[in-house]
Amino acid sequence: MKIIKMLLGCLILLSVNSFSQKVQKSFFQVVSLGVKGGIDEKNLSAYLVAPSNTKDYICLDAGTINSGIEKAIENKVFKVSASEVLRKYIKGYLISHAHLDHVSGLIINSPADSSKTVYATKSCMEMMEEHYFNDKTWANFGDEGPGFHIKRYHFQTLNIGEETPITSTNMTVKSFPLSHVNPYESTAFLIKNNDNYVLYLGDTGPDAVEKSSNLKELWTSVAPLIQSKQLKGIFIEVSFPNEQPDQFLFGHLTPKYLMDELYKLEELAGKNSLNGFKIVITHLKPPVKNIIKIKEQLKFQNDLGLKFIFPEQGKSFEL
Repeated sequence: MKIIKMLLGCLILLSVNSFSQKVQKSFFQVVSLGVKGGIDEKNLSAYLVAPSNTKDYICLDAGTINSGIEKAIENKVFKVSASEVLRKYIKGYLISHAHLDHVSGLIINSPADSSKTVYATKSCMEMMEEHYFNDKTWANFGDEGPGFHIKRYHFQTLNIGEETPITSTNMTVKSFPLSHVNPYESTAFLIKNNDNYVLYLGDTGPDAVEKSSNLKELWTSVAPLIQSKQLKGIFIEVSFPNEQPDQFLFGHLTPKYLMDELYKLEELAGKNSLNGFKIVITHLKPPVKNIIKIKEQLKFQNDLGLKFIFPEQGKSFEL
């Protein structure tokens, strides 16, 4: 009888430990507000990321906001109004570059939004101020730039490589340059909460096509975080299938070029370091047949043991 009780005790302890380990595996929660690279204006790049068990979301790019929030409410990800999510849950915006498919939701929703901070690098911020929030194309909801300042948003310029606190959260962000049809720039954001990280890349072409070393330098910076298992996932775009000619990539990746880049990352981080690692695939461009082909090609070429995540608008997942 004592032996049976001891065995039962061990089984309970193992179950508790197993449950505890599963709970600890989630460090960030993600809600996809928009996942495509065009042409659906209701479903363009925007991802909410927060530390697990909080509502302190930062929005990574802002191509689509309201339509994505409404989808998330339909899917019971949020149990409050769209206005409350916009005004209270989203604490700020990280904008990778100023192309409309990454900022149109921010612009259109600005009249209904609450006061918060918009973060971007100097070149991106200048483009938004000059072309969008300029008191001509759109009212200037910021606190700098042309025209009358409504001051709904605080425009905060990020210095490359400098860790910056994200207001109203416990997170910080560090920015890295990306090449998006050289010399046009995009941005990668390394987001930190406690000792855990997630990496988000805006639009980027491969180093080989862009004649750049930006991705190599980014991989060099984050490789130690993969070795230490502190980096919980990477958001990275794949816009076209492998058949797309280099001259028509327009600063984007294909499955082949993504894998080429990830081979370089594994070389820096160590053999088998990416086995089971989460890669969130963003910015898939319609038509549907191309999206299907991209997913098939990624799965076929995945010889690193990567765990690909294909986010869906209005749905959540964990990293």
